[in-house]
Amino acid sequence: MSVINFNIAQWRAWAPGLESVDDWQAWSRQPVVLADNDAAPDVSFLPAMQRRRLSRLARMAFSVGWPLADGRQDLPLVFISRHGETPRTVDILTDLAHDQPLSPTQFSLSVHNAIIGLWSIMRGETSEMTALAAAGDGLEHGMLEAAALLNEGEPAVLLVITEERPPQAYSSWIDDVPFAYALGLLITPGNDWQLSLNSPGNMLSKPRWPHALSLLPALLGQQTTCQHAWNDRVWTWQRNL
Repeated sequence: MSVINFNIAQWRAWAPGLESVDDWQAWSRQPVVLADNDAAPDVSFLPAMQRRRLSRLARMAFSVGWPLADGRQDLPLVFISRHGETPRTVDILTDLAHDQPLSPTQFSLSVHNAIIGLWSIMRGETSEMTALAAAGDGLEHGMLEAAALLNEGEPAVLLVITEERPPQAYSSWIDDVPFAYALGLLITPGNDWQLSLNSPGNMLSKPRWPHALSLLPALLGQQTTCQHAWNDRVWTWQRNL
C-alpha cells in the first residue's frame, strides 16, 4: 500500500448548468446525467483575442484553474485529460479524408499539451507543467504527480482535470464521459487529505461516474471517504476532519 498526504486549499468545478457550490451540492445529492449541449463556461477574464484561440475543453480548464491561480506566481500545473482535444482531431482527420489542406494552427492546438502551452503564454507562467493522458484513474495519477512536486518543495500545485463528450464518430469507443466537466484543485502540503492505493480483494464493478465527479461529495463535506476503482487498482480518498 502507498499513501500520500496533502491539503486541498481550494477547488472549483464546472459542467453544463453547474457552476456554484450550491449547484454542485444539489447535483451530488441526486447525481444525474446532464443534457450536454455546446454550452461553455465564461472566460471573459481573458482578452477577446486570447479567448478566440481556446477550444471548449480549454475554456473549461481555464474557467476552473484561472481563479485558483489568482495572485499566485510560479504555480506548477498538472493537467489531466484522458481524451483531450478529440473534436479538433476529428476535424483534422475529416480534412485529410477530403484531401483538404491542413491547418498548422489547428494541428498545434490539438496536441495533448496544447492547453498547458496556452496557459503558460497567457499567464506568463514558466513554472513546471505536466499534461497527463491516463486511463480512468487519471485524477489519482495527477495527484501522485502533484504530491511529487510538493515533496520537492513547491508550496502549492494546481491540478486540473477535464473531459468533454466525444464526437459521434468516437461514441462506440469512448463511454466514460457522461457529460462535459472540469475540476480544479489547489493542492498544498498538509494532512487534511490522504490518498492510498490498494489491490482489490475481489472483482470490482465499473464506476458509475468519472473519478473527478465521484470525489465531489467529499469535497463538499457530505462524506469523509470515497473509493475509486480502476482495473486492478483501488484508490481510497480520506478526508481527516
